[in-house]
Amino acid sequence: MTAFTLADLDRIVRERAAAAPEDSYTAKLVAGGPARPAKKLGEEAVEAAIAAVQGDRDGLTAEAADVLYHLLVVLRATDVPLEAVMAELERRTAQSGIAEKASRRPA
Repeated sequence: MTAFTLADLDRIVRERAAAAPEDSYTAKLVAGGPARPAKKLGEEAVEAAIAAVQGDRDGLTAEAADVLYHLLVVLRATDVPLEAVMAELERRTAQSGIAEKASRRPA
């Protein structure tokens, strides 16, 4: 098991987002506003889903890494801290998934 965590990736994304866009892909995505990294997140999510359906474990592993990275870039671009997402996950996992989903307001 690796010692690398989502918090480590979040720290790297924050550091790279602060760089000049010509020096960092992350900074370039963030400079494009929320739409640019959100589009990439959507593309990577579709690729991950396709890899999963095809049973491509290596492909899914690579695409899942892309999804996590691009999600963190979207969070950075919209000033939503990873800690807020983790707190929401902690709140939701305090009960069963069925009970949690039933407690949500209809969209």
